[in-house]
Amino acid sequence: MSAPRNTQPSRKDRMRPLEYLLIGGGISVFSGLITLMVTRDIEITAIVTGIIFILSMMTLALLALAMKPDSAELDDIDAQNKQGGGAPH
Repeated sequence: MSAPRNTQPSRKDRMRPLEYLLIGGGISVFSGLITLMVTRDIEITAIVTGIIFILSMMTLALLALAMKPDSAELDDIDAQNKQGGGAPH
């Protein structure tokens, strides 16, 4: 029998999407407040806030994809490849 696998992600891994959403939300709220102070128009502020939120999410996602994995992550990938038998194709 093989050893039981730990399939539960760590707390850090579970909170990572929330961190990205909070960072994007903070950026969009900040830009929305600046827009509201400049234009004093709620409709334009809502549009700008939504656009900035989407752009910040896209930017954070691209930056997350561009990061190189560290040694612990590479070890985890190797362990998963050994357990799963390699590539799915």
